[in-house]
Amino acid sequence: MSVRRIWASLSTLALAAVAALGVAGTAVAADSASAGGYVALGDSYSSGVGAGNYLPDSGDCRRSANAYPQLWAAANSPASFAFVACSGATTASVASGQLGALNASTALVSVTAGGNDVGFASVMQDCVLGSEATCLSSVNAAVEKMNNSLPGSLDALYGSIRAGAPAAQVVVLGYPRFYQLSGSCIAGLTEAERAAINDASDVLNGVLAKRAADAGFTFSSVVDEFTGHELCSGDPWLHSVTVPVQNSYHPTTAGQSGGYLPAFRSVV
Repeated sequence: MSVRRIWASLSTLALAAVAALGVAGTAVAADSASAGGYVALGDSYSSGVGAGNYLPDSGDCRRSANAYPQLWAAANSPASFAFVACSGATTASVASGQLGALNASTALVSVTAGGNDVGFASVMQDCVLGSEATCLSSVNAAVEKMNNSLPGSLDALYGSIRAGAPAAQVVVLGYPRFYQLSGSCIAGLTEAERAAINDASDVLNGVLAKRAADAGFTFSSVVDEFTGHELCSGDPWLHSVTVPVQNSYHPTTAGQSGGYLPAFRSVV
């Protein structure tokens, strides 16, 4: 049996239940943002899945005390703090289930959304368990969604955020590239699969940046912060296939504090 097939077999049980996720505007000073309320919206990359130490009342949303919104709020003491990001959230579920935390006094909003809309979990499952051709086909289908259906979904969400928090600075954060190419991995995906997944992440971040700019929001990429800390690097800040399964392909504690937090802090 090939190394790839052995690795895929060991990954099957985990991936079968893997949990889905999910041009900058003018920044305001941190003390100004702290003067009003801060609301943290979004999917698992904002709730902190993979970073552990989940808040007791967060249930399946898995909001972590180590997630960047919690870390920023602890350091900056905003007038109020609503941490409503939730594992598995899509643009639609953020709009329908999280925006009640916004109001006219909200000064700062952060959000990650879009990965689940384009099928993050199913793409990674196809790539881990399927052939290279299956993986590349799944990635290409996700990219098609990024270019065709996602922009309208983001526009709708961003419009609703602005309506709920008319005076807030809204920060849209992107997603990291998953893999360091020509890195240290000796099993798992092929180099072509890793490159395709990275390229798809770049497309997704480009769509997020464009829609954020058009909405008058601030986009902050995390790619620079995670460079040198991707999977297949010597010091990854992302989980590979792991147990518990929901941690797979999510930032570690270091990914939240060393990746997302600095990217957020740099623009507020």
